[in-house]
Amino acid sequence: STEAAGDLTALNGTWKTEKASVKFEGKPDDILLQEGTYKCSTCIPPLEVAADGQFHDVAGRAYSDSMSVKAVDDKTVEMKSRKGGRDTFLATMIVSADGNTLTRKFKDSSTPNAAAVEGASTSTRAGPAPAGAHAVSGQWAPNQVNEYSEDALNATYAIDGKKVTWSGQGQTYTAEVGGPAVPVTGDIGGSTVTVTQDGNSLKEAFSRDGKIVSEAVTTVSADGKSLT
Repeated sequence: STEAAGDLTALNGTWKTEKASVKFEGKPDDILLQEGTYKCSTCIPPLEVAADGQFHDVAGRAYSDSMSVKAVDDKTVEMKSRKGGRDTFLATMIVSADGNTLTRKFKDSSTPNAAAVEGASTSTRAGPAPAGAHAVSGQWAPNQVNEYSEDALNATYAIDGKKVTWSGQGQTYTAEVGGPAVPVTGDIGGSTVTVTQDGNSLKEAFSRDGKIVSEAVTTVSADGKSLT
């Protein structure tokens, strides 16, 4: 895009995400736990792993090289991830008594030397569990973030001329507007970021293995009290 002149210094400071403002888009999650195998066809990349509670190697995943899945009971599934022998993620999925709500409780300890991020979110059933499959199976539409570590909701920007420094959840980067990609320090997935400017908006493009995996456009409100 054409770089337009504008002032990014309104971004300076620390910003707290409002959980209620988080919106989910895209296809529902598609999960199947049946006959001792857990499959997630909508995961990127798709996931298939034995659900025997043991750690098994998984390929092509930025934040884990082995995972374990265990059905705790007929409504509860526990998943664990490791990378380089270190625990990175723990998730417990709990299906409601009526089978129509899925609560995911998680603990993300993927960033070394940083406090783990903990939280919970809910999804609504969007497709039935196949006959004989575990209740966690079917399609689930995410709808709400219920809990999140308070400190992890904060992100800080410091703009100095063309230099943009961001920090949050134990990670940080310093990049030049219109400059080359730089690594996101603390991100074990090896992400890099480029930043560009469009008027008063900051554009961030995050890449892994040469592919863009996430893009954000951040704009401060006219009164300077909120950002989108």
